[in-house]
Amino acid sequence: MFGAVAASAALGFSPLTHPTRVLVHKGVSNSTLPLSSHGHSFSLLSSTPMHFSSHKSSRRQPLFLAQVASSSAANAEYVEEPETNVKFQTCLNFPGCSNSLTLLGTGYREKVFAIVSVKVYAAGLYLDQHITSELNAWKGQSKDAIQGNSSLFQTIFQSSFEKSLQIILARNIDGKTFWEALSDAISPRIPASTTADEIALTIFRSVFLDRPLKKGTFIILTWLNPSKLLVSVSSNGLPSTVDATIESENVASALFNVFLGDNPVSPSLKASVAVGLSKALK
Repeated sequence: MFGAVAASAALGFSPLTHPTRVLVHKGVSNSTLPLSSHGHSFSLLSSTPMHFSSHKSSRRQPLFLAQVASSSAANAEYVEEPETNVKFQTCLNFPGCSNSLTLLGTGYREKVFAIVSVKVYAAGLYLDQHITSELNAWKGQSKDAIQGNSSLFQTIFQSSFEKSLQIILARNIDGKTFWEALSDAISPRIPASTTADEIALTIFRSVFLDRPLKKGTFIILTWLNPSKLLVSVSSNGLPSTVDATIESENVASALFNVFLGDNPVSPSLKASVAVGLSKALK
């Protein structure tokens, strides 16, 4: 559900479309699958100064809420994305976040190869539950009205409350092709290019290049605020450190719109988020 049990009772959050079940996450290997077969040139515009830093931190982040509540993973609450059978924990602390975030919706990314549709990854959107205080203008709206309302999603992006997208791979993918597919989606959402933008995207790209991304790998994209994005990747369970910090509102906004703007790469994710919002804003 959107929020932990106590928060749900206090704020009236409703369950996600998919039922919550007690499950244990198990990773399974699979054959490597390319996302694309072509190269990509990086051409993104930023009209504001940008600063990127890539770092590996050895400092452990706080324990996730489910681990605090129970020492057994089997007792944690998960939501299963039905098309991929990937499980998402309903409440998490992500690396670099100051508060725990709660799962609002899940979906999957599908690619077509030689007329065959393949599900590449599942994704779940997590929000600070207090963000609903900024969404009162959309109270009582239906899921369809919410899904088509770009102003609402822009308000979520512009909010100072933290939000995070958790991607869990459903196939083995090499890092280069994952980045190329992501960059292909980001580039059209920024209208022009500068040298600074190309340098910035190169740093972002460095997180994924020469990095095998096996099935079950976690990729966490966290917006601390509209101009600061954290990237964390782990093939051994949930990440505990930040791999890169990106300080650019243009890049952060473009990435947010890839998943929740017009023509999202995962329509199922945006539809599920709209359902969650319609219930949270009743």
